[in-house]
Amino acid sequence: IPNLAIMAPKDEAELQRMLVTGLEHTGPIAMRYPRGNGVGVPLADEGWEPLPIGKAEVLRHGDDVLLLAYGSMVYPALQAAELLSEHGLDVTVVNARFVKPLDTELILPLAAKIKHVVTLEEGCLMGGFGSAVAEALLDADILVPVLRLGVPDILVDHAQPDESFADLELTSAAIAERIRGKYARVKAPR
Repeated sequence: IPNLAIMAPKDEAELQRMLVTGLEHTGPIAMRYPRGNGVGVPLADEGWEPLPIGKAEVLRHGDDVLLLAYGSMVYPALQAAELLSEHGLDVTVVNARFVKPLDTELILPLAAKIKHVVTLEEGCLMGGFGSAVAEALLDADILVPVLRLGVPDILVDHAQPDESFADLELTSAAIAERIRGKYARVKAPR
């Protein structure tokens, strides 16, 4: 659908804001939210502000790896970044919020500067968030390695979300280990 905005909240508070965003947006919009419980953040009683369409946010700054997380994978990304810092890798974590439109104004300069990109999503890798990021990087002639983490092209057994994440190596510990395996020798010059 042309001009369709697609968003996914990192937590319950952002879900509130995305609901307002959807109500106030004049074009087509879709929100992806996971099954199961939220992370337990407090909800806003008032002052719900819509999010700017297509705008991501940087949650953590680092110089070695750019970790772009979408939706419910933001908190595991932050936890993985902490684990990686114990191994000397400084990670920038971005809450992408939107897969369409993608915040290329934020993502492209960060990718060009940091040069080691990881995308993290709980959805399918084929045609998903990571694919959108890789396409944007290619279109901008930013030729950097991209590690896409998410659900491969398989049928996932029905289970509790935590069990599925463990099976798919999408826990914070597994995410950190997979990033270390790819970028272990990366260290930004100081």
